[in-house]
Amino acid sequence: MLKPGGHFSISDIVLEGELPAKWKEVAELYAGCVSGAIQRKEYLGIIEEAGFTNITLQKDKTIIIPDDILANYLSAEEIAEYKKGATRIASITVYAEKPAKDERKCCEPGSGCC
Repeated sequence: MLKPGGHFSISDIVLEGELPAKWKEVAELYAGCVSGAIQRKEYLGIIEEAGFTNITLQKDKTIIIPDDILANYLSAEEIAEYKKGATRIASITVYAEKPAKDERKCCEPGSGCC
């Protein structure tokens, strides 16, 4: 719960493009927040849809998975294809503010949404 007029800063892993399908079942990649990550655009959209404003990326760093780790899950050909592709894994830090007054009025007493 964030009080009206408050702000947050959160770091998370996001994707641009699609990961190789077989990665989605790899426990090591799931525990590392890679295989369970959502698309960057969707992530930022959820924050905006929740009513936050002044959404700012404080950090956006590409995560490079070393070849020796990639080799545990992909063939040499698949590694080359992955590296040439448009998939990007990123660590982002997002700042956003909760407006002092929620113009949507969705959580006022009697609205039935809370």
